[in-house]
Amino acid sequence: MMSRMMMTPCLLEIVGLQACIGAERRLGPLDLRLEVGERVALLGPSGVGKSTLLRLIAAELTPQGGQVRFEGRDLTGWSGAGLARRRAVLPQSHAVAFGLNAELVVALGRAALDPDPQGADIVAEAMAQACAGHLLGRRFDTLSGGEQARVQLARVFAQLWDVEAGLLLVDEPLAALDPGLQLELMEAITGFARMRGHALLAVLHDVQLALGHFGRLWLLGPEGGIRDLPADAGDERVRQALQALYRIDFHRVDTPDGPALVPARHRRSV
Repeated sequence: MMSRMMMTPCLLEIVGLQACIGAERRLGPLDLRLEVGERVALLGPSGVGKSTLLRLIAAELTPQGGQVRFEGRDLTGWSGAGLARRRAVLPQSHAVAFGLNAELVVALGRAALDPDPQGADIVAEAMAQACAGHLLGRRFDTLSGGEQARVQLARVFAQLWDVEAGLLLVDEPLAALDPGLQLELMEAITGFARMRGHALLAVLHDVQLALGHFGRLWLLGPEGGIRDLPADAGDERVRQALQALYRIDFHRVDTPDGPALVPARHRRSV
């Protein structure tokens, strides 16, 4: 019997995708694939369209050309509820319009399910996995930025808690967090995806987190194209690709945890 992995179509396929970023910059055309269970970090300088690409994949924006196919179907063929049961999105902004308790914010991830008899238990478990269990009963709008990030992470965990081989999209989930919390939440995100076979696509700015936790890098440049590179392509190949992407030098440094790439202080000449 063929394995489930062999029978499952490509989870996400981007074909000829094009979009405008502001008045002068274009994204694409892009042709990319994301398979079940893969972890991909989307890197690139500020303003090149990383968040725009994520919103196109999430069906929050309409492309000006090309297609995004999820589980073999164009995104336009999915209902909102159907898509919500197979993919979850963690945006940059953590704002909530009302003074909801933290567990009610997390429960929003279960809104596509009715009835949901296990919802309360899943919300509690999702908060624990996102290191947010101590925030039960707290009003979301009184939480710190780091605490809000934990609650929103628990929300997407709750959304895909009882789903296998789904898609998790996260946009700079660790921005403005201290280094310890960054590592804690990154391990929570990647561990959650790995346990359930979810594909993970994350917009990141931290090169070391990308290299340490992801199998592939999508390097989005100012010209609107993407270079698809395995994270283990070799220190020198990865270093050269990052130098070309950010136009700065990177130094290889040996640490007790293995080699690291550290950006130089000076910018490379164009």
